[in-house]
Amino acid sequence: MPQRFDYFDDPAAPPPTSVVPSATAFVQHAGRVLMIERTDNGHWSMPGGALDLGESLPECAVRETREESGIDVEIVGLIGIYSDPRHLIHYTSDDEVRQEFTVVYRARPNDPDQPPKTSSESSRVEWIDVSEMPNLPMDRSQRLRIEHALNREGPWLG
Repeated sequence: MPQRFDYFDDPAAPPPTSVVPSATAFVQHAGRVLMIERTDNGHWSMPGGALDLGESLPECAVRETREESGIDVEIVGLIGIYSDPRHLIHYTSDDEVRQEFTVVYRARPNDPDQPPKTSSESSRVEWIDVSEMPNLPMDRSQRLRIEHALNREGPWLG
């Protein structure tokens, strides 16, 4: 099965081969955050993915959230732009190594009672209580973005 490996400021990381714009949705409702357990690395993350031709980044965040979690959302704000060249993502399916380029949006569910569902990219989808976040296996980049979503006033530009 193809895998994903995240590297941060790691001299042993392979050199980047691409930059792909992507979007992520931080969806919070009733003190819980919508999270997926990724099939490619077993880590928890917010739903998100690569921009398709012909769509905007907010549309990408909405589409990826629906595809990965089954939840329909509305974008309501911007959490930040994450483009740190020290963060590299290696996809073994085609040996692509991406430099990070993700825009994280704040979103709300259109129907809070809509049940989440898994996809080929998510082995589990759950509304996770904020207090449980430290116990979840996740990459550094996800923890940083969630921390910014929960604790920062303006958007992160970095």
